[in-house]
Amino acid sequence: MSRVVALIDGEHYPPVVRFALDALGREHDVVAVAFAGGTEKVDLDAGVDVYGAPVVFSSTVDEALAEAIRLYEPEVIIDLSDEPVLSAADRFRLASLALGRDVAYRGADFRFDVPPVALVTDTPALGIIGTGKRVGKTAVSAYIARRLKDAGRDIVVLAMGRGGPAEPELIRGDEVALTTEDLLALAAQGKHASSDNYEDAVMSRVTTVGCRRCGGGMSGATFFSNVPEGARLADSLGKELLVLEGSGAAIPPVASDADILIVGAGQGLPYVRDYFGPYRLGRADAVVVASAEEPIASPADVAEMIAAIRGQREDIPIAVTTFRPKPIGDVRDKRVFFATTAPKDVLPVLVEHLEAEHGCKVVGASPHLSDRRRLREDMRASEGLFDVLITELKAAAIDVVAAAGVEAGVPTILCDNVPVSIGGTDIDDVIDHVAGVALRRAQTRKDA
Repeated sequence: MSRVVALIDGEHYPPVVRFALDALGREHDVVAVAFAGGTEKVDLDAGVDVYGAPVVFSSTVDEALAEAIRLYEPEVIIDLSDEPVLSAADRFRLASLALGRDVAYRGADFRFDVPPVALVTDTPALGIIGTGKRVGKTAVSAYIARRLKDAGRDIVVLAMGRGGPAEPELIRGDEVALTTEDLLALAAQGKHASSDNYEDAVMSRVTTVGCRRCGGGMSGATFFSNVPEGARLADSLGKELLVLEGSGAAIPPVASDADILIVGAGQGLPYVRDYFGPYRLGRADAVVVASAEEPIASPADVAEMIAAIRGQREDIPIAVTTFRPKPIGDVRDKRVFFATTAPKDVLPVLVEHLEAEHGCKVVGASPHLSDRRRLREDMRASEGLFDVLITELKAAAIDVVAAAGVEAGVPTILCDNVPVSIGGTDIDDVIDHVAGVALRRAQTRKDA
């Protein structure tokens, strides 16, 4: 029988609650109840022995539930409360609290389980998770990999994606430099040659293991993946540190010793304040707020996002960043077409940076790298004007952009997306700090 803490309120008549607890007791070990509030049908001054189990009270329902979990170590919280004591938003917050303590949360017509951990690796593991897609997680991951490599750490990146390989794929990016021609050959084999593991290998020149996943739950679980198999492969390599790269809002089903959370500044407050934002934030050891500049996010938007994070995690390190393109080949004095997944409104900023910092002339650009039809239209509009293609290694970079380059007889140069600190803790300091935390915690668990 599973150990259960029931969440109750005073808007239900106590004998009715006892009736429900007795019914629960036939299938579960009800070790305690946490009182969520409400006074209409309960006289607290008369005592609470009627519930037949220890009752945990506190000034807030969050504190009561946290204390009940600490004292009674349940496997599941069963919510017997209702409106008006608990709203849907309250329940997501309480579910985040429970999941963050490895406890499932269940109600009358819903159940949230702790995202499964299929494997604990011997290799110390640093997780990189996001609040959604297109927040810059892969670009930050690649930068983290470079930073760790430059610091002399021997690492392997385990990346999972919606276009990943059928079998975990090992790429010795530290030994072999993948070219655009190599990626085109992979695409010709039916592989998604712009998948995250290729971006990590190409941009950071580190060992990577690529995996696939399908489906993502609200708290980060995946429906199907081959990540556990990939993690076993990565763990067998004898590396100093394993970097676990999530996919969108999905979290790798492998235990991490520390986590960095990537938040898109333009996503809005609900991504950190509501739903399972508090759960992801609760498991993080540092936060990177990405794309934190206009027109994506105003200074007021960024300030509100930071305040929402600080309201839940007062002392957590926060790096405030934006992105700038960096071609990995020489484009000076070239006429270029630039393809990116960045929003259309950001395109002028990125074009200006390319021209000012890399000495090229941008004769055409497209923010539609993830929309093949519109990307082709943008490229046709600049046909004959460019002598070099520049593209991020994402979405249609290989099967459309690089393939068009071959047809037109012009080279394709891949472009890194570099995070640049513009506020808060410097991103390099965040990386160094969290990597150190991961290594120390891993040593502690090995010594235990």
